[in-house]
Amino acid sequence: MKSFKILLLFPLCGLLFSCTDHTLSSIVKTKSGKIEGTIENGIKVFKGIPFAAPPVGELRWKAPQPVKPWEGVLKADKFAPGSIQNQKLEQSEDCLYLNIWTTANSDKEKLPVMVWIHGGGFSAGAPLEPTYFGQELTHKGVIFVSIAYRLGILGFFAHPDLSAESPNKVSGNYGLLDMIEALRWVRKNISAFGGDPDKVTIFGESAGAIAISMLCASPLAKGLFWGAISESGGSFGPVGNTRQDGIISLKGAENSGVEFMKQLGVNSIAELRKKDPQEWFKSPAARMSFWPNADGYVIPDDQYKLYEAGKYNDVNVIVGTNSDEGAMFARPTEPDVYKKGIEQRFGDFAAKILEAFPGDTKEQAQFSTADIFTATAFAWPSWTWARLQSRTGKSKVFMYYFNQQQTKAPFMSITPRGAQHAAEIKYVLKTMDPKTTGEDDLKLSELMATYWTNFAKFGDPNGKDLPFWPAFNEKNPSVMYLNNTPKSGPVPNLDKLELMEQYFKYRRESK
Repeated sequence: MKSFKILLLFPLCGLLFSCTDHTLSSIVKTKSGKIEGTIENGIKVFKGIPFAAPPVGELRWKAPQPVKPWEGVLKADKFAPGSIQNQKLEQSEDCLYLNIWTTANSDKEKLPVMVWIHGGGFSAGAPLEPTYFGQELTHKGVIFVSIAYRLGILGFFAHPDLSAESPNKVSGNYGLLDMIEALRWVRKNISAFGGDPDKVTIFGESAGAIAISMLCASPLAKGLFWGAISESGGSFGPVGNTRQDGIISLKGAENSGVEFMKQLGVNSIAELRKKDPQEWFKSPAARMSFWPNADGYVIPDDQYKLYEAGKYNDVNVIVGTNSDEGAMFARPTEPDVYKKGIEQRFGDFAAKILEAFPGDTKEQAQFSTADIFTATAFAWPSWTWARLQSRTGKSKVFMYYFNQQQTKAPFMSITPRGAQHAAEIKYVLKTMDPKTTGEDDLKLSELMATYWTNFAKFGDPNGKDLPFWPAFNEKNPSVMYLNNTPKSGPVPNLDKLELMEQYFKYRRESK
């Protein structure tokens, strides 16, 4: 009789365990419906998950709208197209999707989450590019998420009529609003994938890093992430009616939008909404640059001033740059052309710039062009971010300098003197081919991936058997040099950064 009772309990126990089973399969229930991913090399991968309604038709140039729930199981086994852009990759106006890689075996694991925002000058790029795949980082105990956002004209076109129809009386920052909507989706749904919604770290490179900077300053993103990593980017230049060495105002962006419509020969927003975006690239108007603007809503104000006043999302950050960012962009130039360009760009400050960045020979002019680009676009904003946050914030700030020597890429006109723009991505994401990559580079990649994932887990990159990375502050402005012999040291090229600090102060005061 006793054994019979025990036998009766076995099915009951099985029923109880099934009711409380939290095993994570390739089918996951989100707030909008069930999705089915794939299993690739033991990693659960979910591709092409919609996080917002398709921004098409009347939703073109509007804030992202909530995704509509679906019936049944949505197949999430294929990357969605990227945003419309002047680049050869699969693309569509219907582009608001994200991708998830996770090794979690249970929805109760609460793994840290890393959300990647790709670069590309706010006009190119997509998560479907293999450069941005995150499967390798997941082996270090994190969930990797990559998100898409509207680019170029679709993402950052401002116009007085669009501002008038907006409830917030602004326009042009749709791409940033897409990022925020994706982060809201992550916060609501990532626990179903075994993630911790309270341990979300955002990270990105170039335009993605600038976007990280903007999200850190935006009140709309408050509470959506607990840490941020900026690889080569920051938005700390002054606000003006053009985007020279800073960020354009809403008024300036609206004026550019009016000019764009004139060049396109379009008379109304309604007419523009009916046009095929691919037509824009056939027009000279397509060469116009579309970029986020300081609208007072998504981006409240001059970010330098916001950080001076302590008005930002105070989270732990890693910020840094590569040693020769500008090598990717510098083109051959004659000394007289170089000097004339400096005088036109820097005005009364030109003499000091030419003294620090001479261009008396063709080679010298080209290298100085690269160095100015490095300083103004990447190094000064990153250093400024680290200084201001360490001064006015309570969270930890870590700064790095990636100077691992790289080879010359086919599209570059000069050999980099260290690491060019975007060179660190393959190290951080561990996307280098181990069969064709040297042992030193593989070791550095392992180190950087460990630093980055430690930061996502603990808010601090340091850990066992790693070279110590001290936090940055103005009294101890220590920087981690990332190369074959990683170690901390002083801020590199400090004299040039201090010169740029004077220049940007001059720009603000001469407005």
